[in-house]
Amino acid sequence: MVWFPAARIDQLISEDVPYLDLTSEVLGVADQPGEMEYYTREDCVLAGVEVVKAIAKHLGCTVAEARADGDRVIAGESFMVLQGPASALHQVWKVGLNTFDHLSAVATKTRQMVDAAHAVNPRCEILTTRKSMPGAKDLLTLGVRAGGAWPHRLGLSETVLVFDHHMEFMGGFDAFLEQLPAIKARCVEKKLFVEAGEEQALRLAKAGVDGIQFDKIPVDRLAGLVGELRAIDPHLTLIAAGGINPSNVADYAATGIDGVATTAPFSAKPLDMSVRMRTKSA
Repeated sequence: MVWFPAARIDQLISEDVPYLDLTSEVLGVADQPGEMEYYTREDCVLAGVEVVKAIAKHLGCTVAEARADGDRVIAGESFMVLQGPASALHQVWKVGLNTFDHLSAVATKTRQMVDAAHAVNPRCEILTTRKSMPGAKDLLTLGVRAGGAWPHRLGLSETVLVFDHHMEFMGGFDAFLEQLPAIKARCVEKKLFVEAGEEQALRLAKAGVDGIQFDKIPVDRLAGLVGELRAIDPHLTLIAAGGINPSNVADYAATGIDGVATTAPFSAKPLDMSVRMRTKSA
């Protein structure tokens, strides 16, 4: 479960409800009791339930029914019912719908990739990269987890992953290899990963890195490379990245890699969802 502090819930609400529901006030229906039902017009994997629950409760609504994040919901099914005064229901309405539309789309696309990868290689995990919409990492991470994948790196403070940019400051690849024993000694509690091409990967495996990330290596060349690297170090963690999406993820997973780093779920098209509202006796 991804944690959302109260201030974050306030922020989500204030984007759509800076002050009040003016329309309900003008019509004189603000205090009338009612019920709102969220439903989907498309088959999907649901995400955003706990966030919308928090939004609803913060605005004075009661959660009468709710499915769970990660549930598969078919077109026409409802997945949450809220009760409360008309003004509160309308305040929750779009904030909640936008949350469900976007996060369930991410979860659904994520699940497609997870299922495709696991069908050919149950040990290959889908990992989403840091290339997410600024300011939305927590929401996107929730969607990714609901879809069955994992965040690759939540930030620079989390893992040690060396890129060619880093090596540039060290004098190049050969200079990096020379310093590798000292670098590994400093990674007492962390594994050392390096992004590399084909030739570099073989040298890195022999030098004793913990993991290698490949960027944009064609799948037909990757299969043979994985075999060579496993022969050098059977425990080496291998991750493929660059242009991997639902149409080719199974091909990459079938090479025997341990994980696929991808941004594809973040570009999922929002789903078609809606609400039904009705009055309710006090």
